[in-house]
Amino acid sequence: MNGSRVLVLNSGSSSVKYQLLDMADGSRPASGIVERIGEGPVADHSAALKQVADELAAKGLGLDSPELAAVGHRVVHGGTRFTEPTLITDEVVQEIEKLIPLAPLHNPANVTGIKVARALRPDLPQVAVFDTAFHSTIPEQAARYAIDVATADRWGVRRYGFHGTSHAYVSRATAALLGKEPAEVNTIVLHLGNGASASAVRGGVCVETSMGLTPLEGLVMGTRSGDIDPAAIFHLSRVGGMSTDEIDTLLNKRSGLAGLCGDNDMREIGRRMGEGDQAAQLAFDIYIHRLRKYVGAYTAVLGRVDAIAFTAGVGENSAAVREAAMRGLTAFGVEVDGVRNALRSATARLISTEASRVAVAVVPTDEEMEIASQTFDLVSA
Repeated sequence: MNGSRVLVLNSGSSSVKYQLLDMADGSRPASGIVERIGEGPVADHSAALKQVADELAAKGLGLDSPELAAVGHRVVHGGTRFTEPTLITDEVVQEIEKLIPLAPLHNPANVTGIKVARALRPDLPQVAVFDTAFHSTIPEQAARYAIDVATADRWGVRRYGFHGTSHAYVSRATAALLGKEPAEVNTIVLHLGNGASASAVRGGVCVETSMGLTPLEGLVMGTRSGDIDPAAIFHLSRVGGMSTDEIDTLLNKRSGLAGLCGDNDMREIGRRMGEGDQAAQLAFDIYIHRLRKYVGAYTAVLGRVDAIAFTAGVGENSAAVREAAMRGLTAFGVEVDGVRNALRSATARLISTEASRVAVAVVPTDEEMEIASQTFDLVSA
């Protein structure tokens, strides 16, 4: 293998994001996004990938470049079948397609992107990197739901977890920030974006995560409810007369912060709180309460917590969320420095006090680099 570059493709239902990374020096010669697939000139994913190829070629970085070593594809759901980066073959594509019922909104687009990219460069190694893979180490007592085992096994009902590439990258980067190896550090990672998830990582190995069978479970999110009594669904069906699809839409698209106050942007919620808006304040308080509850639970799971890492859009940019989430946790050894927390920076940094027994960090996530690294390591081997 002569090339050192990896093209990372994140093929969604209506967009394709891409980054070209050079693993020799960590540079990013190109990146971009093709949106509104299915509308206007971008008729389908084939047209979108052709546009990506044209954009790269215009920069002298075409898909036929000898520097291109591989293509890495983000795939949301790997089920129990895929627990590590996997070289893509026809059989692998078929297996990913079998997992579509577990991720009907994501895996079909992921598969389409894979098929088109393979058609464009059938000679080039292509690798699938799965969002669920990092969480495949969760022990059975954490992964199993307390329902009939035969039914659960037949339909694949268990905790899979998501945002795995982010949790993997951030847990390692947090250890590096502390000057330690991942095996030495127990970390709670809080990936807080429009989608949000928490994980408990013991010595570099994930042992618990908040998202479950789907990305709906766990923390309060931008438009998703997170944890809810399952019987609420029966109630909405039997008493409210709502269909399964209507309830699905409610919990995934009309809940979370948006359902509570009409906004899913934490910046706008903060502005409204500053004006005394009670609905925004309550939404923020519910968001923080759920977050703190998970921090407490994962502290119990890990037994010893060395670091708590905030990442993703809200985690990296909202000092108010970080301060509120960590407030009153001195009994757990957590003390946040207000001045450090208020500073904005694009680099990983500590925001805890010198006296804090638990390091509190802000660590910008880099899922593309994680996908590229896993892809390059696999094809190099």
